[in-house]
Amino acid sequence: MNLDEKILTKEARAGVIGLGYVGLPLAVEFAKAGFRVTGVDIITERVNSIQRGKCYIDDVNGDELRSLVKEGFLKATSNFNCLGRMDTINICVPTPLRKTRDPDVSYIVAATEQVQKRLRKDQLIILESTTYPGTTEELILPMLQSTGLKVGKDFFLAFSPERVDPGNKVYTTKNIPKVVGGVTPSCTKMASLFYAQSLKKVVPVSSTRVAEMVKLLENTFRIVNIALVNEIALMCDRMGMDVWEIIEAAKTKPFGFMPFFPGPGLGGHCIPIDPFYLSWKAKLSGFEARFIELAGQVNTDMPHHVVKKITNALNMKKKSVKGSRILILGVAYKADVNDARESPAIEIIQLLEGLGADVIYSDPYVPVLRTDKFKMRSVPITQSLLRKMDMSVVVSGHSNFDYKRILSHSPLVLDTRNVFRNVKSPKIVKL
Repeated sequence: MNLDEKILTKEARAGVIGLGYVGLPLAVEFAKAGFRVTGVDIITERVNSIQRGKCYIDDVNGDELRSLVKEGFLKATSNFNCLGRMDTINICVPTPLRKTRDPDVSYIVAATEQVQKRLRKDQLIILESTTYPGTTEELILPMLQSTGLKVGKDFFLAFSPERVDPGNKVYTTKNIPKVVGGVTPSCTKMASLFYAQSLKKVVPVSSTRVAEMVKLLENTFRIVNIALVNEIALMCDRMGMDVWEIIEAAKTKPFGFMPFFPGPGLGGHCIPIDPFYLSWKAKLSGFEARFIELAGQVNTDMPHHVVKKITNALNMKKKSVKGSRILILGVAYKADVNDARESPAIEIIQLLEGLGADVIYSDPYVPVLRTDKFKMRSVPITQSLLRKMDMSVVVSGHSNFDYKRILSHSPLVLDTRNVFRNVKSPKIVKL
C-alpha cells in the first residue's frame, strides 16, 4: 500500500517529535482523526504523563487525551527507534535564540539526526518548528538525502509553520488554516493530504521557503505593531493622555485600522524570538531589517518603563523603591496561560530586586517561577497580604483575579493591562 493510500485509510502510523505546546495538540488531533500516533520526547515527565492519560497542556482536553491513550490511538515514548516504523513524522521542537540573537537550530538538527538514522522509503517528514527561510532545504534535506534516498521520489519533505495561540478558545490547532510547502510538488501534495484528514483547512504554497517566511511575516507584523503602540503609550504618558481611551476610540473606525494594545513587554515562545530569525537571515543577504531591530528595542525597554512608573508612583507617596513591598500579579507571558517563557514579569522582578524592593508574586497558573537567577513561589492573594503591600502591579491580566478586591485593599495599583478600564480611582496608575 502506497503512502497516500495509507493516509486516506488511516493506516498510516503518525509520529510527532516534541510534545510541547505545538506537538501534543497536533498529536491529539491526528489521533482523534483515527491515526495511530506515537509521540516522542526526551522529557520523561511528559512521556509518563501521557502514558498515564494525564494532560499537562491547558489547550488539550484532558478527557479526550485519556480516552485516546486508553483506546490505543495515542502513546508516548523517549525511544527514537519507533521512528523507523512511522509513516509520517512531524518535528515540533524548540527553536530559541542564542544570546547573540543568532538562531539556535540544534534541536532541529538533533531531531533530524534521529530521523536520518531510521529514514526509509515512503515516509513523510514535516518540520513545524519556526525557523529562518531555507532551513528545510538547506539543513534538513541534505541530511536526509545523505542516506541515498531521493526527495519527492523515495521520501517526502515539507514545512508547515505552527500557528498555536495558547489560551485561545476560538482558534485552535483544529481550525487554524494549515500552511504547507513541500520541497517538491509531490511533497506538498502528500503533506497537504495528510493534514486534510484531521484539520479543517489546508493552504498549500509553492515552496518550503515560502511556508517558512509566512510564519515570520505573521509574527513580525505583530512585533512591529506592538512596538508601535508601546511607543504611542510612552508618548501619551509623557503628554498626559490615556492611551487606552485613544485606542478604544480609534478602533471604532471600520477600515484601515487594527487595534493593538500596549503592555509591560513581550513574552512567549514566538513573538519575542521569531522575527530575529528573519533579521539574522536578512543580514546574511546584505539586508538590514530596520523595523524588526527597532521594534525589538522598543519592546525590550518596556519593563524598564514599568519600573519607572512604579518608582514615580511610590515617590508620590513619599516612599522609595528600596524596602518597598511589591506584589506582582501574574508572571505568565499572557492572560490565562501557564507559560512564563520570556515573560516581561521576570525582568520587572529582577529590576525591582536590583533596586532593593521586596518582591513577591501571585499567579494561579504558575505556582513556581524558575530562572537562571532566582526561584520564587506564588503566594495566595489575601486581604491582609494586599494591605501589607506598598504596591500591586498587574503584569498578566488573568481573568480569575478578583480585581475589585485587589483595588479595594491595595494602597496602590499599577495597571499594565487595562484591567481597570472603566474604573476611576486615585489608587490606580496606568501604563
